Amino acid sequence: MIFYTDSAGRRRVRLLRIVPDDTKFDFMRFRRISFPLSALLSILAIVLYFAHGLNFGIDFRGGTLIEVQDKSGIADLSKMRATIAGLNLGDFQLQQFGGPANVLIRVAQQPGGEAEQRQAVQKIQAALGDGVEYRRVEVVGPRVSGELLSYGMLGLIFAIFGILVYLWFRFEWQFALGAMIANVHDLVLTIGFMSIAQIDFDLTSIAALLTILGYSLNDTVVIYDRIREMLRRYKRMPMADLLNVSVNSTLSRSIITHVTVTLALLALLLFGGRAIHSFTATMMFGVVLVGTYTSIFIAAPMLIYLGVGFGRAEQPGAIEPEPEERVPARP
Repeated sequence: MIFYTDSAGRRRVRLLRIVPDDTKFDFMRFRRISFPLSALLSILAIVLYFAHGLNFGIDFRGGTLIEVQDKSGIADLSKMRATIAGLNLGDFQLQQFGGPANVLIRVAQQPGGEAEQRQAVQKIQAALGDGVEYRRVEVVGPRVSGELLSYGMLGLIFAIFGILVYLWFRFEWQFALGAMIANVHDLVLTIGFMSIAQIDFDLTSIAALLTILGYSLNDTVVIYDRIREMLRRYKRMPMADLLNVSVNSTLSRSIITHVTVTLALLALLLFGGRAIHSFTATMMFGVVLVGTYTSIFIAAPMLIYLGVGFGRAEQPGAIEPEPEERVPARP
């Protein structure tokens, strides 16, 4: 804490201000740049998805699932990963679950059919030796992996639809539509990033997309709530100025939140290992780069084009509410 002495000689605590209270940055003037740029990037992401495709992981391509338990009580994942990597079986994943001795091994579908799949299992069993106990061996076929992909996409669609319905009742239909457009924009750009970077797209990627959806929505709702409050208070302020005031008033909160999340994701990206690399890389792009930009430069100015505040008795330069327009302060 930082202390200072006031004019009366009393010691007081100086509050930390990331962004000064009188910040008046004009975010809305960039909407003529951000909207065409986002439209261009979204079209590019869709083209990449259909032309370049996604690098589907084992969950969506099919393969072999092996559940083992280390007899020593603690599984050495790094040693086990190096052993399986030396077998040249293609893409594989190791996941610790339940306890320190339980490991789930996923191996990509081998070319050559069922015989090659059985041979891959035998190679793994021979390489790991008698140090582990085999609890389960299953083959995930293309049909099952296709169902997982379909259900994952349906989950994203239902999540977006649920958000639309909730915001419709919580705010107004313009706010709901603006938030939905912003969320779809985030998902499209993130999928485009995964396509161009060829990051593994598996069930953890679906979890990352849902997390990005929730995080971006949370930031958007904070700004929308402040906009709604300002709409009631400043009834003569031009809409673009009102949006600037709303975004600037929440800027300190947004910066603190995003810096904190960025540091946590950066630590996971650098030291989390290969097992969660695709998840953290997707989160890093979707939350830090896309979500922050979308809430300020897409979701907020979108309300202008959706007609929020249309017909207001705007007076340029009206920055203070009239006496009869003042609302009680929040407790």
